[in-house]
Amino acid sequence: MQILLEEAAAFIQACYQELGKSFQALDMRLSEIKQEIQATSTYTHTIEEIEHGARMAWRNANRCIGRLFWNGLHVQDARHITDPNQIIEQLFQHIEQATNNGKVRPMITIFSPAANIRVWNHQLLRYAGYETENGVVGDPASIRFTSVCRDLGWEGKGTAFDILPLVVQAGAQKPVLKEIPASIIKEVNIEHEAYPAFKELDIRWYAVPIVSDMKLEIGGITYNAAPFNGWYMGTEIGARNLADEDRYNMLPKVAELLHLDQTRASSLWKDRALVELNSAVLQSFQDAGVTIVDHHTAAKQFAHFEKQEQKAGRDVTGMWSWLIPPMSPAATHIFHKPYSNSIVKPNYFYQDDAY
Repeated sequence: MQILLEEAAAFIQACYQELGKSFQALDMRLSEIKQEIQATSTYTHTIEEIEHGARMAWRNANRCIGRLFWNGLHVQDARHITDPNQIIEQLFQHIEQATNNGKVRPMITIFSPAANIRVWNHQLLRYAGYETENGVVGDPASIRFTSVCRDLGWEGKGTAFDILPLVVQAGAQKPVLKEIPASIIKEVNIEHEAYPAFKELDIRWYAVPIVSDMKLEIGGITYNAAPFNGWYMGTEIGARNLADEDRYNMLPKVAELLHLDQTRASSLWKDRALVELNSAVLQSFQDAGVTIVDHHTAAKQFAHFEKQEQKAGRDVTGMWSWLIPPMSPAATHIFHKPYSNSIVKPNYFYQDDAY
């Protein structure tokens, strides 16, 4: 109880100071929280507190290069929704509103901390992965969860880009599984204006990365279900999801399409294929009217964020290995700077899988 009181006080003081609240309002709120904790062993955030707390958590997220826009996070308070079917409907709304016809809106939907709600999906939108006699079809990172969904009665089409269903559990209730309506899913076909044959690769990616298996901690209160999103940085798709050998492993196919010499590493075929694949991702998203940012622009935005934080008297924390982009990192200022990986709360944290 004492730890909760201390974390609550630290958050409220920082939050109210940033919001320009009076000392009288601060003292009154701290007194209310203390009484509530003593009576119930917990306390409830106001809408204003949960909104600013979620934004502070994004600002403190050490692995995120896109923190410049932290104060523009749209916060959806869904703490009153505890029925799994209604939760899933709320998640459908999140997908549709965050996608915003391609003009991606940074957004978080926060569910009740008391109901022990868990979203089983890693991201609300994610492709399935199937183990077959001829190797993996789809996303190898999704093999385990795809198997879980199939055990719950779901059967995908068996293609390389099947969108997984949502699985939600509330407390000790049985998990609920529902397909995501195709009408709210926006995907981008990856093509290349200089290489029309790119179409033959038949690759695509979904428009919005909505992380749904992390927990949000604000002032000692843990929200186990709080799906959130920004927009994609191109290299997340082109240099990782589609390129990694343990994901879609597209570099050999791209190199073949470009007629690159794959017999020797010194031909730098991987590098050339990587650049064109990333170029295709950026071009395709831009042509489709879907928000995306290249890694050089993202790094410049992060530099602006650093200046803003310095002006506000706050230290910028960060995990260097995550902040540097996975392509041409030394061409960004981030590569040449040290960052403290100390944890500042509010923040988002990993948690064990719910299944």
